[in-house]
Amino acid sequence: MIELRRALERGKTRTSWLNSNHTFSFGQYYDPGHLGFRDLLVINEDFVSPSQGFGTHGHDNMEILSFVISGQLEHRDSTGGHGIIRPNELQRMTAGTGVRHSEFNASDTEEVHFLQIWILPDRAGLKPEYEQKAFTDEEKRGNFRVIASPNGVDGSVTIHQDVRLYDGLLKTDYTLEHYFAPNRYGWIQIVKGAATVNNVGMRTSDGAAVSHESSILVKATEDSEILLFDLR
Repeated sequence: MIELRRALERGKTRTSWLNSNHTFSFGQYYDPGHLGFRDLLVINEDFVSPSQGFGTHGHDNMEILSFVISGQLEHRDSTGGHGIIRPNELQRMTAGTGVRHSEFNASDTEEVHFLQIWILPDRAGLKPEYEQKAFTDEEKRGNFRVIASPNGVDGSVTIHQDVRLYDGLLKTDYTLEHYFAPNRYGWIQIVKGAATVNNVGMRTSDGAAVSHESSILVKATEDSEILLFDLR
């Protein structure tokens, strides 16, 4: 079963500097029909104006992934960590026992566009930590390249949950297939482009929950970038 979450149906947060789109309930946006999917609790698609961002705030007991689509996202945290996330990079923050951090657009001229992803960890009270890695287009072209996993397989970032995140780049009319182990689930997020998933059409920023399917066949109807979560 493929259950679509169309981009235009998502919750919204709008300020003078932020355009945020919530796939699942988040902050002041609450929808009892969209409270997350399996261990995937948040997918926010954020557009942040130049030199603006989220001031210092706290998190705990959450695995938080930052995936930059365009622009540059600068972060600072209470452990003294500081860095910039760029396209083709993925950052994982284990909030664990508690982290305070800020996220700002590192440019004073260009918008930053990124996905903020929250995954419920397999246990509470983990030691806070960061990890950031880059993955080239060549690795992802025509392939679902694993970029996050519970054991850091193939150089992916390590997340503390039985979840695997894949990133794929597909040319028009190219296909990718993914097989699910028994009792596994999926979430598809179209970063850009358009594709069919088991013949169900999806476009930029659409998402879909995949349940009780042994496999999915993804066919690009435009040049596309697609994220796939394999979930317990």
